[in-house]
Amino acid sequence: MKGDRQPQGWLVGLVLVIGVLAISFSAIFVRLAIEAAEVRGLAFSLVLAASRLTVASLALVPAWKSLRSAELRWKTWGYAIAAGMCLAIHFAMWITSLSYTSIIASVVLVTTNPIWVAILAWLWLKEKPSRLTGLGIGVALLGAGAIAFNSDYTAHQSNPLLGNILALLAAQAASLYFLLGREAQRWGMGIASYITVAYSTASLVLLPMPLLLGASYFGYPKQVYLYIVLMAIVCQLLAHTSFNWAVRWISPTVVTLGILFEPVGASILGYLIFQELPTIFVFVGGVLVLLGVAIAAVGDRYL
Repeated sequence: MKGDRQPQGWLVGLVLVIGVLAISFSAIFVRLAIEAAEVRGLAFSLVLAASRLTVASLALVPAWKSLRSAELRWKTWGYAIAAGMCLAIHFAMWITSLSYTSIIASVVLVTTNPIWVAILAWLWLKEKPSRLTGLGIGVALLGAGAIAFNSDYTAHQSNPLLGNILALLAAQAASLYFLLGREAQRWGMGIASYITVAYSTASLVLLPMPLLLGASYFGYPKQVYLYIVLMAIVCQLLAHTSFNWAVRWISPTVVTLGILFEPVGASILGYLIFQELPTIFVFVGGVLVLLGVAIAAVGDRYL
C-alpha cells in the first residue's frame, strides 16, 4: 500500500472521463432491456441487477488466484464485503427506479453522491462539512425535492414519486459503497482484488432475490441478454472500475463530482432514443441539484 506510486493528474482525469462516458449508457441499457422484455417492476429489475453483476464477477474469476495468496487483514475484507452489499442495494433500487420514472430524473437523483458522501463522512468519520458544503447540500436537496414530487406522467413514468425516492435511496447506498471501497483500498487491497470481492459479494446477495419473487432468469428475448452483457462490460467493468481506481488516489467527493456529467450524457441519449423531454419541475430541479452538488464539492476541504 505504501509502495504504490501516485499516478499523474492527467491519467486520473482521463480515467474519470472514460468512466463517465461509459456510465452514461447505464440507464439506456436498462431501459432498452425493460422495453425488450416488456416487463417492469422489482422482480425483473433484480434479474437485470443480478445478471449484470454476475457477468462482471465471472470475468474477474482469474483475479481470485492472486487474492487467495494476498495477506490481508480481516478488517480489509470486511470493508470490501460491506461495499459489495451496498452495491447490491444500490443496483436493486436504481434499476427498479427506471421502471417508474424518467431517465433524466432517475440519473440526476442517483448522482447526488457528493451530498451523501459529505453527510456520511460527517456522521461516520466525524469530518464536519464546511459552510459552503452545507449551502450546497441545502440547494441540492431543494432541487431533489422538486424532482421527487414531480407529478407529470408519461409512457415511461407509471409512478414518478416511487421511482424518484428509489433513485435517492440508491444514491445513498452508492455513497456508502464508495466510502467503504476507499477504506478497503487504503487498508491494502488492490483495485483488482477489491472489485473482485465487491462485485462477487453483490452478485451473491442479488442472485436468489428474483427467484424469491417468482421471476426467472430465462425466457426473455435475445436483446435482453445482449443489454445485460453490455451493462456488465461497459457500465460495470469499465465505468465502475474506473471510479473505484480513481477514488484510491483522490477524494471520493471529487470522483462523484465527475460523475455529475452522467446526467448530461444520459439525458441526451434518452431524448434521442426514447424522445424523453424533462418537465419543468425536473429541469429546474435538475439544475438545482447539479449546482448544489458542485457547490458542496467545491466546499469540501479535501478537494
